Amino acid sequence: MRNFLPPLLSLCGFASAQKIKVEALYSQYCSGCHGAKFEGGQGGSLVDGEWKHGSSDTEIFKSIAKGNLQLGMNPWEGVLTDDQIRGLVIFLRENEKKNLAKGMSFPTPSPDKVTKTALENYRIVTLVDKGLKNPWAIAFLPDGRKLVTEKAGQLRFITADGKLDPEIISGTPPVIEHGQGGLMEVAVHPDYAKNGWVYLGLSDGTREKREGGKDEAHCLTAVVRGKIKGHQWTDQEWIYRADPKFRSSAGVHFGTRFVFDKGYIYFVVGERGGLMEVQDLSRPNGKIHRLHDDGRVPADNPFVKTKDAIPGIWSYGHRNPQGLAMDPRDGSLYDTEHGPRGGDELNLIKPGANYGWPVVTLGMNYSGMPMSYPGPGGNEMLSVTEKEGMENPVAYWLPSIAVCGLDFYTGDKFPKWKNDLLVGALAQQEIRRLRIVDKKVVSQEIILKDIGRVRDVAMGPDGLIYVVLNGPDRLARLVPAGTR
Repeated sequence: MRNFLPPLLSLCGFASAQKIKVEALYSQYCSGCHGAKFEGGQGGSLVDGEWKHGSSDTEIFKSIAKGNLQLGMNPWEGVLTDDQIRGLVIFLRENEKKNLAKGMSFPTPSPDKVTKTALENYRIVTLVDKGLKNPWAIAFLPDGRKLVTEKAGQLRFITADGKLDPEIISGTPPVIEHGQGGLMEVAVHPDYAKNGWVYLGLSDGTREKREGGKDEAHCLTAVVRGKIKGHQWTDQEWIYRADPKFRSSAGVHFGTRFVFDKGYIYFVVGERGGLMEVQDLSRPNGKIHRLHDDGRVPADNPFVKTKDAIPGIWSYGHRNPQGLAMDPRDGSLYDTEHGPRGGDELNLIKPGANYGWPVVTLGMNYSGMPMSYPGPGGNEMLSVTEKEGMENPVAYWLPSIAVCGLDFYTGDKFPKWKNDLLVGALAQQEIRRLRIVDKKVVSQEIILKDIGRVRDVAMGPDGLIYVVLNGPDRLARLVPAGTR
């Protein structure tokens, strides 16, 4: 059970919690003492990083709920619901981060200087700064070349000396570029040198023309493999392609990302905006799947014998994982997935486990109101922060950093980062280094900041760290200080 929040209150009911945005809650209940801009007044500043009664989310929640009458702080439990108080915690964290960032320095690398971090120093080298459009993922070939996907559907070579090959690989499967979907993941089989298989994760489906209106797309994440001969995609085989009835016209939450292990492939199908569909084992979305690397269903998958369940499902209750990686030390599988407003998660993935979305979340709606989902009989239900039988995250980020791209560092070029987890972030434009001990995050550090949206981060066979960036679109790598 999550231990950082008290159990859900329902004293004010669903309706009041739904109708008041968090900004209005702050203005009505908090600004009189703490200032319209959080600057302080009768009460202290809420954005200076100083918390008199505890700085954890749990302690801030408790301060709001229980108050401190001796210091003139009203207790707001009974007036505000747990969801509203939780929303205030998220809101304060968002504004605290903005305020503190004004006076903080981050490791923002540039080619002409050494970037220093707590354990390792590095230089950044830009490999490709022109010619890529919305690059999404990178994979490494044994001959030193790299493969990079572009969201619109192109698969590209980066030459062994780091140049973008102008010739596009032709013959790859059609891609429905729709909203957040397109050609996303690329990975090479662990035995690529022997079998030549390359795997792609893409938005698969149809696009229909509507008279007098926009085309309507219906699509879902799929997995395909093939071989590359020269610049031609050949020998194509579908590994996972769901029944077309599951395709959605929504433009969000496609997921993807692959991990190979012991002849299996793990991959993500995002929630696609389907909310409670992710709790339905007869539907593929909002799930991590596990298949043999040729697409067959393993006999020991957790739901193989469950009536009506899709047999490839490994875990469920996911929103939009865009990072997937396996700990080289013990084979533990981790994902990073986007929360709504607040509550991005790092999860330890267990077979058959339920990760809670949308019943459980640490975030709130983008509108500033509590998250909800359709319950029995169509009644709206408020999401909670914990529920028996649903997994807790190993770590979470508040405010959201927009997690994307994930890899364990196993090389020798940065020995003090050995076996640490590298987490990319889109909105916060950063890479975080997480140290995991006994499946718990014991420390984390921002090692790169503000050079673009980090779409993918991956260690290459050379032990260097490669970064796929959007806005501007480019490919860079981190090399140890003293090298080029």
